Amino acid sequence: MADAITPFVLDVPQSELDDLAARFDRVRWPDPSPIEDGRQGPPLARIKALVAHWRTAYDWRRCESLLNGLGQSSTVIDGVEIHFLHVRSTYEDAMPLLMTHGWPGSVLEFRHVIDPLVNPTAHGGTAEDAFHLVIPSMRGSAFRESPTYRVGTPAASLPPGSS
Repeated sequence: MADAITPFVLDVPQSELDDLAARFDRVRWPDPSPIEDGRQGPPLARIKALVAHWRTAYDWRRCESLLNGLGQSSTVIDGVEIHFLHVRSTYEDAMPLLMTHGWPGSVLEFRHVIDPLVNPTAHGGTAEDAFHLVIPSMRGSAFRESPTYRVGTPAASLPPGSS
């Protein structure tokens, strides 16, 4: 059973972003692997480059603004909060389309295809090509809590308020 759908606004406090940056600055790196070709995990240099990008170049506020501009919402289904994007086309007869990302991943994987799908005429298509999109955040990804029970649990065994 689903609860009401409510708007979801991403507004990460600057103190949390500052804390993340400080933790990046304090990383204790392991020694490089004697095999740096990826057979024993990602090469240390690649991980260091990724952390440096997140620490100095990634624009979190731009990402936050992008997500907030797409129409984020949340609801509770079977006691689990679900985060999702709901992007409606301006074409009323657009076909509904559920899009899901893999793990690990996020709804951000679809950022480059959302506008062509909801507004196809701006991208060389026709109104008949339009979709209304629902894009949930998958279990274990950002903005999505994990259930406190095993999926598939009989309703009679669920925690109170989760059926």
